Amino acid sequence: MDRNAPVGVFDSGIGGLTVVREIMRQLPDERVVYFGDTARLPYGNKSKENIIRFSRQIIRFLKTQNVKAIVIACNTASAYALETVKNEVDIPIIGVINAGARTAVQSTASGKIGVIGTEGTIHSGIYTQVIRKLDPKIQVFGKACPLFVPLVEEGLFHDSVTDEIASRYVSELKAKYVDTLVLGCTHYPLIRSTLGRIMGEGVVLVNPAYETAIELKTLLKEHGLDCEKGVKEQEKFQFFVSDLAEKFTSFAASILPNQVGEVRKIDIEEF
Repeated sequence: MDRNAPVGVFDSGIGGLTVVREIMRQLPDERVVYFGDTARLPYGNKSKENIIRFSRQIIRFLKTQNVKAIVIACNTASAYALETVKNEVDIPIIGVINAGARTAVQSTASGKIGVIGTEGTIHSGIYTQVIRKLDPKIQVFGKACPLFVPLVEEGLFHDSVTDEIASRYVSELKAKYVDTLVLGCTHYPLIRSTLGRIMGEGVVLVNPAYETAIELKTLLKEHGLDCEKGVKEQEKFQFFVSDLAEKFTSFAASILPNQVGEVRKIDIEEF
């Protein structure tokens, strides 16, 4: 495997760009191929069977781009598909849940952790499973927040509507006196300031996007796949979507200023 090959990253849409942003910051030498499944988002209300099927198609596409490793930058797909697909590929593949769960366990003092995510992620119970495996004494309280993704997709990061909905969603977690909150969807770091203000200064917000970039860095080194420094760059960042390339381009520019060039639309059903 070529250590200077790109890393593949995929998500149901634009949320996974928060993971790409952290990879750019923590692994500045690495190339990235990103795929956003904008034709079939959101994943949070899809069945496990469909999410596994979608993930397999996307992985087949990313393999045509000769990626050396894959990051599933979607909590729902990490919850439902990672364990299945990682046994089907011959390159390293990680999701966004394990790293975030580990950090939450390390961060909590009270042993009470809140997790917010899509309906799929919360109903899967995956964060509770991983956290309780690390420390059985910890209490985990999950809350599905299905309206956050469309609010973020509409760019309503700092809006009274977002404030009101966020207050309603997290009120029961505040009532449980959690001292750590896992942002269990890659869209949620984009409203981190709102969530932090509502939860209060005493609550640690865990961003799995950052933790996943650190995990990827370790993984690539362990496999001897970290990019050599000073290598002449080919196309460093490539972006593909299954629909709405123009809308994706506009939104991506707000998350990754000056990093997003051409966004190519592909027919993912062909894979």
